[in-house]
Amino acid sequence: MFINSFRRIILSIFFLTGYLFVSAQQIEKIPFGDMDQWVTRVIKESALLGGKTKELYELAPTRTITGNTPYVSPKASPWATSSVMANVAGIIKTSCTVFPEKRGDGFCARLETRFETCKVLGVVNISVLASGTIFLGEVPEPIRNTSNPQSKLMMGVPFTQKPRAIQFDYKVQPGNTLTKATGFSKIQKLAGRDSAEVCIMLQKRWEDSEGNVFAKRVGTGYHKFGDTQTEWVNDFQVPIYYGNISDRPDFKWYMDIVPEDDPRYCRNSKGKIVAIKEVGWADASEEVTHIILRFSAGDRGAYIGCPDSKFWVDNVAYVY
Repeated sequence: MFINSFRRIILSIFFLTGYLFVSAQQIEKIPFGDMDQWVTRVIKESALLGGKTKELYELAPTRTITGNTPYVSPKASPWATSSVMANVAGIIKTSCTVFPEKRGDGFCARLETRFETCKVLGVVNISVLASGTIFLGEVPEPIRNTSNPQSKLMMGVPFTQKPRAIQFDYKVQPGNTLTKATGFSKIQKLAGRDSAEVCIMLQKRWEDSEGNVFAKRVGTGYHKFGDTQTEWVNDFQVPIYYGNISDRPDFKWYMDIVPEDDPRYCRNSKGKIVAIKEVGWADASEEVTHIILRFSAGDRGAYIGCPDSKFWVDNVAYVY
């Protein structure tokens, strides 16, 4: 009898501990992170490119926008995507790598790595590789050129909290052949593969009198998905670690301070697009002013990836 009573006490302790852990979690959905509302943009490409009508998709209150007008995300939605409209010397071209996909009674986001091809009357014939990405920030349209791709993405939004993790549902299908296609040289096949990824950076930013923006890294979260996962994984969490994490045993080079020669970009207080100069690690107790949160179908950067890689994302939330 004593043994049975002891077992019941132990089981009760485990049950209570588990209950307290679960109830102690606070889940806060990011606006439009349920991926159920999408803007559909109906754009007609230039006649020189065939004059086809294309659709682009944005995470924001559901509506349809028809016409070749630059997209400005409403204040209600913090999200931007890698699907963009370009206007180069008056030629309208679209690139779509992010799509809504039906899931149950709602939708999820499907991010794809794809070739974008541009042919002009047999004179120009280029292919560029683009990886589908959704992130907190903005893309100033129209895109005018292909130089310095990072400068086309305004990374991060104001944020002052300190979540312990990011939670989301996902599935992933990596492509098989790593490829480089910049549009200005021959398409190259490379060794290896890429991975889908999620990146979280919590920063303390400040601006000097000349409009330069600086930042220190307060919190970091990162996860790469290299294996095929055909069934949905729900409530997956990527932990966020605070302070200088370079001595952690699980630290990887890509978690480090953003290098000076490959910065992220933002708008300064004057509305000018400038590089964010991340100058070092902040103490874990330092305040947070901005969050960078990015989901991408590939992790190799601009113009490199595995065609046909796909990354599905749904129900993105902060965990406290």
